[in-house]
Amino acid sequence: MRAAPTILHLDMDAFYASAEQAAKPSLRGKPVVVGGLGMRGVVATASYEARRFGVHSAMPMGQARRLAPNAAYLVPRFALYRTVSDQVMELLGRLSPLVEPLSLDEAFVDLEAGGVADDSVSARVIGEQLRTVIKGVTGLSGSVGLAGSKMLAKIASEEAKPDGLLLIEPGTERELLAPMSVRILPGVGPATGDHLRRAGMTVVQDLAEAGEAELVRLLGNAHGVALYRMALGHDDRPVVAERDAKSVSVEDTFDVDLHDRVRVRTEVERLAGRCVERLRNAGRSGRTVVLKVRRYDFSTLTRSETLRGPTDDPTVVREAAARLLEAVDTTGGVRLLGVGVTGLADFTQEDLFAQAADALQAVAGESESGAADIPDEPVTPQDAAEERADRLAGRRWPAGHDVRHDVHGHGWVQGSGVGRVTVRFEEPGERPGRVRTFRVDDPQLQPADPLPLVRNPVDYSSWPASLPKFLSGPVPPGAAESSP
Repeated sequence: MRAAPTILHLDMDAFYASAEQAAKPSLRGKPVVVGGLGMRGVVATASYEARRFGVHSAMPMGQARRLAPNAAYLVPRFALYRTVSDQVMELLGRLSPLVEPLSLDEAFVDLEAGGVADDSVSARVIGEQLRTVIKGVTGLSGSVGLAGSKMLAKIASEEAKPDGLLLIEPGTERELLAPMSVRILPGVGPATGDHLRRAGMTVVQDLAEAGEAELVRLLGNAHGVALYRMALGHDDRPVVAERDAKSVSVEDTFDVDLHDRVRVRTEVERLAGRCVERLRNAGRSGRTVVLKVRRYDFSTLTRSETLRGPTDDPTVVREAAARLLEAVDTTGGVRLLGVGVTGLADFTQEDLFAQAADALQAVAGESESGAADIPDEPVTPQDAAEERADRLAGRRWPAGHDVRHDVHGHGWVQGSGVGRVTVRFEEPGERPGRVRTFRVDDPQLQPADPLPLVRNPVDYSSWPASLPKFLSGPVPPGAAESSP
């Protein structure tokens, strides 16, 4: 435990929903729910306006719609969220070489390792400056917790929400934790919380008073000892700059159970392709392919196959996933499929299947090298027009995603169905825009990339080099008052 609150935890406020509200002027101050919109979708994030109706993360989307029928329901735009996350993480990286990202919108920072804070005063100033800089660069708010340990810093940021800062002075940990629910401690989920409740322990003070021996008796040695230490406010985990991923995976839940075996195989191949794309983006390869199948009765099966060596070859991963599928009975219906790769490495080893394919291709190329070229069958203008019309008619328009119209400019999809798509034309920083409806195959309407949330971000290129002048002065202009 540190003698100064120099571990910072940043948590962006309702990140996905806040980003959507910043991008769409007509949604500011209104309930917004982001997640899978199908019958089996779940809520990824709900704005604070939606939370007043009882909507929260991980809630089934059908339940959210019943609680907040008038909210805006949007499909996630991860390209935008990653861009904003990169901006935030770059700012955190200026404070310290030890930044531990937990997700796109959450991270720990060791301020002491960065030399920007060594006591409560300097830590608070940095925390307030960080919130101001993030607001100026991204247009979004984040809550900051400062403490002498990671556990307490995370608890502090949660207590500071939304858009606040809470600093826990070393020595006050037990007093702060005592009246809080046991669920606030890491590792205490619904099952453990219910087990403790039946034993008469509902707040952290109950755990401290019960003693280590009693918690070990209830929860086992490892969990009991760790929980007792946390109840006393003890946590000596360091901030780790790089968290090595152990696996890469993707999965989809389907609105209607899949019964067609060909469709199931097609979905597995598609997921395998997405998995490899994510693997390559991370600059990794993997040795073991894992297939996950959740059937109609909610039973979940996993099958795995270990290859001869690490690979990032999409053909190899698809074929391995297909082989694993052959060993799974899907006749009753499939509600979820997932493909993952584990045993990650930073290099690839040519797989025998890929080598064989290359060899066959080379032989085929040699045998055809002397053959006369056969001209392609000519494509008539009518064929080209019909192909283009089919392609346009088959486009999907996810709610909330960006589009651009040749006449009306940039907008976002409010909804689509029965051959029509409704678009609101507006951009970040403007007034709410007008709504127009088009045919789904309108050639003037095209998908578009997200626009920056802040058109002219404030220049903080010298931050935090200017920190010393704030140490004895006021909080930088624009900084919100901290929470008590």
